[in-house]
This record gives sequence, C-alpha cells and structure tokens, in this order.
Amino acid sequence: MTSSRTNPEGPTDPEGLTGSAAWELLLPAASAPARARGRSLQAALREAVRSGRLAPDTRLPSSRDLAADLGVSRGLVTEAYEQLTAEGYLRSGRGAGTWVGGAVRAARPRARDLAPRSPGARADFVPGTPDLSLFPRAAWAAAQRGVLAESPHEMLGYPDPRGLPRLRTALAELLARRRGVVADPERLVVVSGVAQATALLGFVLHARGTRTVGVEDPGSPQHGALYASAGVGTVALPLDDEGLAIGPLRASGVRVVVTTPAHQFPTGIAYSARRRAQLLDWARSVDGLVFEDDYDGDFRYDRAPVGALQGLDPEHVAYAGSVSKSLAPGLRLGWLLVPDSLADEVVERKRTMDLGHPTLDQALFARFLERGDYDRQLRRCQRAYRQRRDALVDALEEHFPGAQVTGIAAGLHVIAELPEKYGPQEDFLERAASAGVAVRPLSAYAHARVDDAVVRLVLGYAQLSPGRIRAGVGLMADAVRT
Repeated sequence: MTSSRTNPEGPTDPEGLTGSAAWELLLPAASAPARARGRSLQAALREAVRSGRLAPDTRLPSSRDLAADLGVSRGLVTEAYEQLTAEGYLRSGRGAGTWVGGAVRAARPRARDLAPRSPGARADFVPGTPDLSLFPRAAWAAAQRGVLAESPHEMLGYPDPRGLPRLRTALAELLARRRGVVADPERLVVVSGVAQATALLGFVLHARGTRTVGVEDPGSPQHGALYASAGVGTVALPLDDEGLAIGPLRASGVRVVVTTPAHQFPTGIAYSARRRAQLLDWARSVDGLVFEDDYDGDFRYDRAPVGALQGLDPEHVAYAGSVSKSLAPGLRLGWLLVPDSLADEVVERKRTMDLGHPTLDQALFARFLERGDYDRQLRRCQRAYRQRRDALVDALEEHFPGAQVTGIAAGLHVIAELPEKYGPQEDFLERAASAGVAVRPLSAYAHARVDDAVVRLVLGYAQLSPGRIRAGVGLMADAVRT
C-alpha cells in the first residue's frame, strides 16, 4: 500500500497509513458480505478516526491504491471517502489527496456509569432507594403486552405535553383516593420524576420574576441544585417540632417555599395540623405558593397516610409525586399538579422542554393503575417496609442501647441519635465506613453548620432485608467499639 508522509496543509504525520495498519483496520470490512461492504468500510474508517488510530492530518492512500490492496472496487472506496468527507471525518482538495480531518477528537474507550451507588458497601443505610427486587416484573410485563396489543398507531405520535388523558384521569382518581388531593386532570402534568417537576416549576417561577424560594433546613440537597439550574436561588429555613418554622418564613420575604409535610426529609417530622394551617395562612397572606414534595407520603405505619396539604388549598399549593419509592426510580415517572393560575405556563414549558413524556410508558402505567396493580404493589411494599423498619428499630435497641429513634411512623428512613459515648460523629463515620457500612449523618442535609459532637444518623432501611439490617447494625456497632 502506498502512503505519503508529506502534508502540504498541516503537520507531518510520523506514521502515515502503512500497509499493515490498513489491513488491520479495514480488512474485516472488506470481507463483509457484498451488500454491507460499503457501510462496513465507512464504519471502520469512521471508528479508526474517532479512536485516534488514524490521527489528524494523516494522509490516506488514493482510492485506486486502497481498493487494490483491499480487493474491493475503486467506486466503493471513493464513495466511502466522499461520505466521510461530508461528515467532517476526512478532508480533501483537488490534487492534494485525502487526509484525516482535525475536527474529530478521540473517543473515550468506554462509557462510564455515573449512577449513584455505595460501591463495596457490606450494608447500605443511605436513604432514598427502595428495594428494587420488589419491582413487580410479571405484572409490569403483562401490562406492557396489553398496551402494545391495544394501543392505536396514533398514540405513538407526539403526545399532549401534559400527558395522555387516560393516564391523567387514572392518576387524578388515585391521588384523590389515596392522598386527599383535589385532582383536576386538566392541571395534572406527567413528568420525569419530582426532579423534573421541581425544575419545571423553577423555570416558570423565574419567568414570573421569582429569584429566591425557601427550602427546609435540613432538607433535600437536590432542591438547591434544581432551582439553581432554572436561575432561582434558595433560602434555608429552619424547622421546629411541628414542621417548617413560620416566624423565619415570614421574616425571609420569600413567596414560594418547598416542603415535605407528610414525612419531612430527612428529620421524619409529620407536619402538625396547626402548622399546616399556619403555612397555608402565610401563603394566602403573601399570595404565595407552597410546593409540596410528597416524598414518601404513601407509606405510613401507625394509621392511614396523612392527606396531602394540597387538598386544603389547591390554588396555593403545587403538588408533586412519583413512583420512585413505590416502583423504581429508574422508570423516571412522576406527576405535577399545579394551581390554575400556573397551569398554562407549566404546560408550555413542559412542551418546550421535551415535547412530552414517552407515550408507551404512560399507557403502561395507566393500565397498571386501572387494573389495581399499583394498589397491590403499594400494599406489598407497605408490609415489607414495616418489617424492615421494625428490624432496624430492634437492632438499634440491641446494639446501641439508649439510642433515640424518631421518624418511625412513616416513610423509608429513621433518625437515630446515639448516646454521647459514641461521638464525635466524624470518628464514628470513619469507623463505620472502614467496616463497609454506608451511612449518612443528619448534618449532611443541613445548610448551616451543626454540632457534630453527637452522632445523629439518617438510616434508610427500604433496600435491605431484615436479616441484612440486623447484620449491618451489628457490623457498625462492632466497628465503633474497637
């Protein structure tokens, strides 16, 4: 094979495209079936440029020479050169030959997985993840087959940005029945989880002139980042024993506040009836908005779940929820119910954001709701998580006598404050980590610096079996005693 080492338009390539390199890179493509040979040759050249094996400013052989060496037609090589030149991988000039372009950068050798995990943990008590093994695979697959069989072709087109009417109707019935929500399907928007609902509302508020919103302290670290992406800042507001403290809220000057009233994350406080009423009085007095993140409101163990705040004043409360705790976070499926005054702007922003949620996923979930499968899943999870909560409370009592455990009435995590002898907290966390126990302190969710002399832990239990919970607490206790 012939090649040139002289580049009249750029730096000299020290290697060129030698015969052996050409055979190594391109011979498999030349051996492909005749109908696929052209596409295979183009793909092989494209990948060689992407990977850096053909460096920028490398001169390629003439189409005649390369065709002769590979045993293919010259027209096939010419077509490959022309296609990759049009795409920007190669460049050519009259009488100057064909060269590897300089616009391409070598691709990374593999795709990284940035999913949040606790690698190597023997026991993972970090809250926020349900037991993914409880996902109802058989029922979900049956619903999927049914949807594919019954759905008209038109459903595969661009959907209403709010979501399929069938799903919004089924969701409205579910939320009214289980969460006491005033659910108008016309004001309900299907979203990719509460994270998208938060960002979506943030963009609409920013367009209306809102520059700051209040958030609970301690609270979810996600809220600040999501609002920041929409150009909205956050003001940390303290809690007391009943929920968000009203005095600091009024003094802050904000007119929008984000809350988790059913089971505050992470403290586990269920807002009192008095505090719920005070919060709504504040919203009315400033013509403000309460954004209710129904984090894990479906799971209550001492009585029926407390109804959503939105049911008391649907014109001053926006309500969001998802299937992340009841089914799986990977489904990226949730809902946002907004006051009538915001509905049109939220729907328009959702339309420009992604043109609507995937229609097959929506139809599948609608069928899942209509047939009662979702209610059965919630009952199944309720039983499993109650057992795990009980196992965690018992294990803490056994291995950490004197520990104060709160937030146990609802949700998927508890707060454990350990006796002073287990402090300081930093040492405790280092020893737990060395034993392979992933655990997060309450201070990790605080906006302001807090005293860490006392060990206060946020312990998620949903993702662990009762046996692994007991073993994990035992590992943690053994680590901090040594």
